[in-house]
Parts: sequence; C-alpha cells; structure tokens
Amino acid sequence: MTIPLDRSLAALPLGSLDAYRHAVYDMPMLSAEEEHELARRFRNSNDLDAAWRLVLSHLRFVARIARGYDGYGLPQADLIQEGNVGLMKAVKRFDPEMGVRLVSFAVHWIRAEIHEYILRNWRIVKVATTKAQRKLFFNLRSAKKRLGWLNREEVAAVARDLGVSPDTVLEMEQRLSAHDDAYDGCPEDNGVDKHAAPARYLQDLRYEPAETVEREDWEAHGRQALQAAVRELNDRDRAIITERWLREEKTTLQALADRYGISAERVRQLEGNALRKLRRSIET
Repeated sequence: MTIPLDRSLAALPLGSLDAYRHAVYDMPMLSAEEEHELARRFRNSNDLDAAWRLVLSHLRFVARIARGYDGYGLPQADLIQEGNVGLMKAVKRFDPEMGVRLVSFAVHWIRAEIHEYILRNWRIVKVATTKAQRKLFFNLRSAKKRLGWLNREEVAAVARDLGVSPDTVLEMEQRLSAHDDAYDGCPEDNGVDKHAAPARYLQDLRYEPAETVEREDWEAHGRQALQAAVRELNDRDRAIITERWLREEKTTLQALADRYGISAERVRQLEGNALRKLRRSIET
C-alpha cells in the first residue's frame, strides 16, 4: 500500500533506517505532467503544498544517492538528512520551463550537501580546504581503490583528468593516507608511545591553579632575591645596574661615563663586575 503524499515527514518512521527506506520507496512517483504542474504552482504562486509533494516524491532518490557514500564511515541517516536538505534547495530553485526533470536538476544539489557534510565530519582535522582539494577528495579515493599507491605516471594522469597540479594530487594522497591520533593515546599501547600522544604536548597549563600558584611564588622569590642582591651593591654599581638593566630605556655606556667622569670602557667593566656579584648573591 502506498503512502499518500499529503502526509508530513513527521509521520515517517523514526529510529529505523530500513523502515524509513521502505516508506520513501512506497511513495508514488510523479509523472512528468504532474511534476511540471506542481513546480509551476510553487514557482508562480509559492504553493508550499506543491513543493512538499515534489520533495516527498523524490526522497527515494536521496536515499539511493546517499548509499553510494557508505565508505566514508559516517552514519547513513545523517547522509540522507543532508541530501534531503539539498533536495529542498533544488526544489526551491527548480524552473519547470527548463525542459528537464527535477531529479536531473536535483542530483547536483543533493551531492553538494552530502559532500559538504563529509568534508566537515570525515576527519577531526579538515582534509580538504581549497577547491582543487575538494575535487580531489572524492575522485582520488575512487582512483586509489583501483590503483593503490599512485606512481608518477598515474599522478600525472589524475592531475590531467581533474585539471589540477601534480603537487596537489600528491598532497591530497598524503592527507587521505594519514589518520587521526587519539588525544590521550590508545589504552593498549602499554606506555610505549604514550609520550607521543597529543595530550602530552598539547596541554595548556597556563591557567591550571597549582601551576599558577607555583609560577607566581617562583617569580616573587626571584624578585625578592634580586632586590636583596641589588641592595648589597655600592651606590655607583647599583646605579649602573639600574640604568642599564632595570629601566624601560637602557642608558648608554657613554652617558654613564660622562655622568661619573670615567671612560665608557670603565663603565662596562663596572657593569660586568656588578652582574657577577648579583649572580653569586642570588645563587647563594
């Protein structure tokens, strides 16, 4: 028994993909005349019931197209859902006067939405970003199933067929061959490669309370030790260190030499001696 077209999608089976497929395949198909009339009503009068009938009668084609993308490891129900979005976009843009059936026009929109969903969700890290990479993502996967690893001649052939550079083909082949690592590593690694897990080197401890307290305590201790060491210097050495190292703008050796009536070389020697005294004082 067929399902009447005036039923809403809310009445379609939920939670069972097989039941959904049976339901959409039971919906009657439209003749060319019926499709043209419904499309004309929607385009000219914004008849939403006509658009609804067009969508429902073509859900079977979306399910059929989505099955061709099983190899990407993504839920079939999600692929169908994205394809349905593409179908609705196609119905909105379909011109019945073009002289083609809706299914021929809608294939592009259905595939485009499915492709976009796969590219967003196939990997944690987006694998295709440029137009050439997006084109290669789907075509290179099918080519690699037949050819395995591509040699130089095969790379050149794929690049020529798809209108991209050989370097782009090689880069996409490397991306497709890579895999996402678990953030915490695999439990069965027994610690062998644990150090390589991203959790080991991607931790942000800047705002971890214990790290923050420890860092602030260490900085305070360093400031106190430096201040105590500076106070132990005589007045001239303390002034030279302050002017040369503790101010926003460092005073030149010649300016200090002119101030104290000595040579710039003598100021440099005094500065070096003062720094050594500070280092010994802080270390002890």
